[in-house]
Amino acid sequence: MASINLIIAREFNERVRKKSFIVTTILIPILMVALMLAPALIMRYAHGDTRLIEVIDQSGLIAPSLENNSEIVFEPTSATLDEARRSTAENETFGVLVIGEDVLTNPNNVTLYANGPSSVSIEEAIKSQVSGIIEKEKLKAYHIDNLQQILAEVETHVSLQVFRVDDGRDKQAASSAIATTVGIVLAMVLYMFLLMYGAMVMQSVIEEKNNRVLEVIVSSVSPFRLMLGKILGIALVAIFQILIWAVLIVVIGGVVIPHLFTPDMMGGMEGMEAMQAMQSGAMGGIDATAIQALSVMTDIGYITQILVYLILYVMGGYLLYSAMFAAVGSAVDSVQDAQQLQTPITIPIILSIFVMLLVTKDPNAPLVFWCSMIPFTSPVVMMARIPNGIPMWEPVVSLVILYASFLVMVWLAAKIFRVGIFMYGKKTTFKELWKWMRYKY
Repeated sequence: MASINLIIAREFNERVRKKSFIVTTILIPILMVALMLAPALIMRYAHGDTRLIEVIDQSGLIAPSLENNSEIVFEPTSATLDEARRSTAENETFGVLVIGEDVLTNPNNVTLYANGPSSVSIEEAIKSQVSGIIEKEKLKAYHIDNLQQILAEVETHVSLQVFRVDDGRDKQAASSAIATTVGIVLAMVLYMFLLMYGAMVMQSVIEEKNNRVLEVIVSSVSPFRLMLGKILGIALVAIFQILIWAVLIVVIGGVVIPHLFTPDMMGGMEGMEAMQAMQSGAMGGIDATAIQALSVMTDIGYITQILVYLILYVMGGYLLYSAMFAAVGSAVDSVQDAQQLQTPITIPIILSIFVMLLVTKDPNAPLVFWCSMIPFTSPVVMMARIPNGIPMWEPVVSLVILYASFLVMVWLAAKIFRVGIFMYGKKTTFKELWKWMRYKY
């Protein structure tokens, strides 16, 4: 174990002390938060200049009801089309909107003469307003008193609350949208870690093999211990990075977010009574899904449980795949030569991403269930299922199979590694790899 510990420490220190590791560890959480906030910020600051549009309403019904906003200002005019077009061209305003006399019976008789490039948002805003006004005018023909008030009163938005029956007790569950989103994010993290750190093991072996460093190291330690030390050393790097991210998530969820919302909003996460108050308008119109999302982000117990599973599956999946990547690295002389041999390794990881998408439809579908048990796809698929509240025995059985498969895989990979690190100048085939695995030592 002393020799393995030295190799683990060397692999860990070599990577953790790199500037690239420090930068990526800090930047990736910041980038993830930025990506979540970017759509809202873009929508907030994406408004252009206000457009002035002169309106020639030949029907006399539409122009009085048009509403101005931050993007468009409507200005009714009695001028002719030619006069209005010349006026807008001289004043450098946006254009002229002409509404036909028969617009109620012919809603297509609406024309916009723009003096410059138009946009989808402007055109949709105009069409939406004109359509709404035409609908209101048509409804007036039915002579129903207080029709708009009636429509406003019957308009209803349903907020579905989901309870899971567990041991005879009803427990409120997070919405499927939140669970699916969390699952997909976790699965993508697993996908990234498996490929990134598995390839890191392969590149490390290839570099040291080309530098003939491995020939010196194996004089003091067995090839099996060398491979195991490399795998475990880089595994510690992955776990260390996850723990840093976990601390950041816990700090954001448990400290920062509660200070960003009022006590009333945070109180709405405590139970059913506050959720009902929210539906009646006491929560200021905050959507139930948003409240549940905040509840998930501030639930330290839930976050801790997810992070424990994440570490277990990152570790298990990494150990399984890194053993195979180490075997491939020992059998080739360059990264280019490794492309052919690593294709069978990457196919299950890519396949697991496609299966993960089926979780959004049914997290308990037979294909999804079995792929969450098969060790080559279970890390990604199971992490996508766990936030949906699956039975405890499923991830336990999946983890047992995953770690048992690692022991078998590391035994087979060690046989390839033992021979491959001394092979130079020859392209290795799958037939030769199979032959190396059958050697008896």
